[in-house]
Amino acid sequence: MSKFITLEGVDGAGKSTHIPTIANLLRAQGREVLVTREPGGTPLGEKLRGLLLHEAMHPDTESLLMFAARREHLEQVIKPALARGVYVLSDRFTDATFAYQCGGRGVSADKIRQLETWVQGDFQPDLTLLFDVPVSVSTQRLAGARDPDRFERENGDFFERIRQAYLARAADFPKRFRIIDSAKTLEQITQDLESIVLSI
Repeated sequence: MSKFITLEGVDGAGKSTHIPTIANLLRAQGREVLVTREPGGTPLGEKLRGLLLHEAMHPDTESLLMFAARREHLEQVIKPALARGVYVLSDRFTDATFAYQCGGRGVSADKIRQLETWVQGDFQPDLTLLFDVPVSVSTQRLAGARDPDRFERENGDFFERIRQAYLARAADFPKRFRIIDSAKTLEQITQDLESIVLSI
């Protein structure tokens, strides 16, 4: 039976670093795995990603584009793969919109919930791995990153609001979320991930 697994966390939390590890752990169990990302995942989604990461826009516009990309992602990639019995591993999904656009930008949670219902109905991930790290650590990691996008250039207060929004989501959906202490060493995090994947 297929599963939809999402990875979440503030920029600099290190979640993207661990996607190959999780994919390999699943493949070692004999699972076929598809790795994808949001915004993006489809040709149109990747074009929208370019706009979202580099063009200034109103927070409502940002939210609408996120869900436009998500609709394509769901219909063209995620749902077809799950129907084939494939495990889908996505770098971000709707929890990121609640964290970034609602928590970070201040868009009404009611607006986000309406878009969520419209675009995906009751469809939700089977498991969400939240890579949690103090903002002081994540911003330090971002300081040495490549040319930052417009989200990565935001200040610490922005990321703290995002982090708290993520933790609130995890508290609201404890059966779906697993919180990973991303301040640990790579080896320790890998051990935590092995334990979680083996329990799926």
